[in-house]
Amino acid sequence: MSFLMRVVVNAVAIAAAAWLLAGIRLTDAGRGDQLLTLLVVGVLFGVVNAVVRPVVKFFSFPFILLTLGLLIFVINALMLMLTGWLSEQLGLGFSVDGFWTAIVGALIISVVSWCLELVLPGDR
Repeated sequence: MSFLMRVVVNAVAIAAAAWLLAGIRLTDAGRGDQLLTLLVVGVLFGVVNAVVRPVVKFFSFPFILLTLGLLIFVINALMLMLTGWLSEQLGLGFSVDGFWTAIVGALIISVVSWCLELVLPGDR
């Protein structure tokens, strides 16, 4: 159940970022298609964050310390850009245009995810 909740939280956070930013797009036409795309992208984003992000954080740890943690924002943006690239390669209707859009999108996704995790019941 925790996995499903995480996927839904990711999907809602990505939907919020796509709604707020013109550079993050869902290109599927119908509402049902967009919902399915959001859920699949939510799974993909979760996998990228679970597999790739820890490796990147491990190897960039000295730079994270040097920048007092600000590099984390860049890493989050790169994970969002990687998710957008993988989505395009898999034929999903999700894309992220550019680094600065990814920075703002990652901030939106982080804030929305944090707010949803505060509201939703779960194991903490």
